Amino acid sequence: MILTDVWTWLTNGENWEGEGGIANRLLEHLTYTGLTMVFAVAIAIPLGTWIAHSGRGAWMITVANSARAIPSLGLLLVLVMWLQPKFQGETNLGFLLPSVVALVVLALPPLLAGAYSGVSEVNPAARDAATGMGMTGREVFFKVELPCALPLISSGIRSATLQVVATATIAAFTGLGGLGRYVIDGRQTSQPDMMIGGAILVALLALSLELILATIQRFVVSPGLGGRARRGPRTSDAADVDSSHPTPPAAATREQASV
Repeated sequence: MILTDVWTWLTNGENWEGEGGIANRLLEHLTYTGLTMVFAVAIAIPLGTWIAHSGRGAWMITVANSARAIPSLGLLLVLVMWLQPKFQGETNLGFLLPSVVALVVLALPPLLAGAYSGVSEVNPAARDAATGMGMTGREVFFKVELPCALPLISSGIRSATLQVVATATIAAFTGLGGLGRYVIDGRQTSQPDMMIGGAILVALLALSLELILATIQRFVVSPGLGGRARRGPRTSDAADVDSSHPTPPAAATREQASV
């Protein structure tokens, strides 16, 4: 049974040790993902929020969205062929740098879209109220627009992270490490347990990061913006409260009026 072989491969202690072990490959995959997200977030979040706040350069959002159509593997191969000869030696920088650049390019569209949409969809009444209170444009941005945009910014970060984790898997085609090595090597050596086991590890890593980011979003985003604010009493409840104090009958009311 293939599933039994996959379970045996995953639980074999020898497969977790050494330079090619699962622990080291997992650390490499997390390193690629972390490096990519640091650079992508540093570029996309300030740029996307500035475009939405100032109303300038909206064409960059359109250009970034068009980058979604770029084939991931094709972009990786082109960048590796272009940059790898410039980094000769024992270092793997010639494989790492073009791979990270390609992953950053692929992570920018969802981050830019989330940041731009988050600030653009802030209620204009909130901006007007903040301006009416005497806030400057800078204060309106940091105290009103940016906090209100956090749900969509967080959604963009979660979407980009999942895409980077998946794309970093195919970066193994260019000679990079990470969990994608098991998928590539397992296919080349006809070891389906290794290939399926590597795919399962990638899926588990993506689900784990999604759970961590969703938990962080729950604590960072205000409950009112995240739809978790406690609602007031329902209309029916209010009616029940009112029914405990019935209005006086009409006859009694007429008697009181005659007196």
